[in-house]
Amino acid sequence: MFKKIIKTPGFWKSVFSLALAFALIFTVVKWAIEGFKMTYFTERNLWIYFGTLILAGCVYGFFVTYGKFKKELKK
Repeated sequence: MFKKIIKTPGFWKSVFSLALAFALIFTVVKWAIEGFKMTYFTERNLWIYFGTLILAGCVYGFFVTYGKFKKELKK
């Protein structure tokens, strides 16, 4: 079942689009909490920050998309 789900057309596109949406929303919310100050971006290593953000978004996107596709294939 797992292989069938991850080979379904559109699965990985959905994972990466959810990852990008997650990263964008998370960054804006965290930046808003900091008061929209540019120091939010200058006080941290941006490569590590955005790398972990994209990785976390991909994990989130994978689990959400997997659940969605599994539900659709069960029907």
